[in-house]
Amino acid sequence: MIIKTIDDSVLLRHFTTIQPDGMSIFMLGNGQVRGAFFHGTRFVNQMRMQHTLGILETLVLGQACLCGALLIPTMKGRDRAVFRYDTKGPAAGFAVEAMSEGIVRGYLFQDPIPVEEAPKNWDLAPYFGDGFVRVIRFPEGAREPISGSVEIKHKNIAKNLTEYFLLSEQTHTAFNTGIQFDSQGRVIGAGGLYLQVMPGADESLLIQAEQAFSACPSIGQWFAENGTREDIIYGLLRGMEPEVLLERDISFFCPCSAERFLEKIKTLPKDELRDMYENGPENIETYCHYCGSEYTYPKEVLNGCF
Repeated sequence: MIIKTIDDSVLLRHFTTIQPDGMSIFMLGNGQVRGAFFHGTRFVNQMRMQHTLGILETLVLGQACLCGALLIPTMKGRDRAVFRYDTKGPAAGFAVEAMSEGIVRGYLFQDPIPVEEAPKNWDLAPYFGDGFVRVIRFPEGAREPISGSVEIKHKNIAKNLTEYFLLSEQTHTAFNTGIQFDSQGRVIGAGGLYLQVMPGADESLLIQAEQAFSACPSIGQWFAENGTREDIIYGLLRGMEPEVLLERDISFFCPCSAERFLEKIKTLPKDELRDMYENGPENIETYCHYCGSEYTYPKEVLNGCF
């Protein structure tokens, strides 16, 4: 990936006043409930910078990528998963890929999102129509991916992912994400929380976890105002014996590179490569949808490939 630099001086100064990005993976009730709390302010800003997104587009893809990050604790080994939205609404949808190594990448199907007037609030419901939520898992070593889908029901990305886990994977899981903008449209706070109930969990603990989850403050605002992951885990969830198991770094990053794109180009049919070399423009331009990176090659790189 060609990493684009965040150069907004106000935003960079804000970064120094808040807790660094990171994910805390924890359990409650001696392992009866597991969860993760992710601070992703810089994560969402890097995503926005890579794709040069407007406010509405940042809100949609940002929430999607935060949900993607929260899928990472549900993986094992070198698993990866694709979280996909396909909708008939103006937003059209998105594809987000999360990898167990701690990286997430994603893109919008429609950028910019066509709107007749500027959004008056942060409700994304008007931009999602009928459609499907899909999660495609690629377990390490498996010959075939594992895929499931549910209909879009809530017009809310996190709630629909919650619905997916309940109906498709038969697990009681809750997701919550938040992004806070300042008056100039900068992302000054972003993050996400998920809780998942393990089989055989005590009913009273489940009720307590649901109540705590519902009482969680706006996550984007929480991190914008220098709230910490520890204060939520050991404060809001204190009655359920929280125990942090692991701290992880999660990045918006794409493993694409100029070398990988060139290798793919050279696998094209020889007749097509010859035509590109003899009749095409002087430079070959490629684009990575997942991260917005652009790679350009002189067509001489094709010499000897056909």
